[in-house]
Amino acid sequence: MTLAREMALESEYVMGTFARKPVEFVEGEGMILRDDEGREYLDFLSGIGVCSLGHCYPALVEAVSEQAAKLIHVSNYYYIEHRGEVAQLLSTMLNAGNKEAHPETWKTFFANSGAEANECAIKLARLYARRRTEAAGIDAELAPRLIVTLAKSFHGRTLATLAATAQPAKQEAFQPLPAGFTSTPINDVEALERLFATQGDRICAVMMEVVQGESGVHPCTEEFVQAARRLTAEHGALMICDEVQSGIFRTGLPYGFQHFDVVPDIVTMAKGIASGIVAGACAAKTSVAAAFAPGDHGTTFGGSNIAMAAAHVTLSTLLAPGMAAHIEEVGAYMRERLAGLPHVNEVRGLGLMNGIDLTHEAPAAPDIVAAGLECGLVLNATGPSTLRFLPPLICTEADVDVLVEKLATLLQG
Repeated sequence: MTLAREMALESEYVMGTFARKPVEFVEGEGMILRDDEGREYLDFLSGIGVCSLGHCYPALVEAVSEQAAKLIHVSNYYYIEHRGEVAQLLSTMLNAGNKEAHPETWKTFFANSGAEANECAIKLARLYARRRTEAAGIDAELAPRLIVTLAKSFHGRTLATLAATAQPAKQEAFQPLPAGFTSTPINDVEALERLFATQGDRICAVMMEVVQGESGVHPCTEEFVQAARRLTAEHGALMICDEVQSGIFRTGLPYGFQHFDVVPDIVTMAKGIASGIVAGACAAKTSVAAAFAPGDHGTTFGGSNIAMAAAHVTLSTLLAPGMAAHIEEVGAYMRERLAGLPHVNEVRGLGLMNGIDLTHEAPAAPDIVAAGLECGLVLNATGPSTLRFLPPLICTEADVDVLVEKLATLLQG
């Protein structure tokens, strides 16, 4: 179907929640996307950090095709292949670099998206606080329920995850939102300490992205992340790391928090976990996950046969020797090359999760995205002067060279 026909149909029948770019992608391979007219584009967005292995990775296509031909869905009432294996891989990844003598096993709830994974984390944190309060012989209604998030965070678009998302402009139209959330500035240790000093007995968790993606790739400082871990531990609260965008080797390590020498209690993930197949997950240390009993949480589609087959291939591939080093090396090369471009004010990021701020002399970031499509680049703007780069994790230095060469021209206006 042509772009014109697809645009006409969507205009009439699809809700207008996205301002789509004027291109219809119909094929992909590795770093390359092709539109309905056969034009090729180098992809530096990968479905918003989703296609970890690039487009149509052969082993993934084979696994999904085989699974679809064998069994597609039976629900979570039954055991299926791969679910336990994927959960075991995630537990191993979550404990990578853990210096504890006897690290806890992690248990996973499989969902369909990052928002669902975060909903699970919110429910689990509050239920865990309630269970602890009850065990101490205190009225459960007095259990701490407040969840601290960071200013400019992004945790999803459901009502609860939107309430956790500390961006008033995104919340305004959907009031009233669920209560029980408060925010604190990113990387302000003193403000976080003051919050715990005044409300520590009400706080059940701190929920944070160690690298804020939607705000333009803003990493937390090691001091701040470690302060959050220290304060939650001191007050019997949980530390939740939202790794929906920064997890699954996006930053070069299995999870972003592993750059900061901490171990959280709950970790959420989605996007890159199944390299394009719908999947999300909320993992918790066994002692925390024990708060859930059958019936406390659930999903119809989460952890489906196809999702687990895709996740198994994705994680196994990313865990192969040399893959993490490749991501770190190409990411460092990308930041170095981006820093040398004209009108670049700042470069930020870890691994292949990178962002740049442009000076006022440069064209607006959305205009660069539009011009990028014309010259065969898939780019992303998170603000009027910020570009974000989330390429497939198979991205090479040669791909970065093409990006930088074309960006140099686009930035001249």
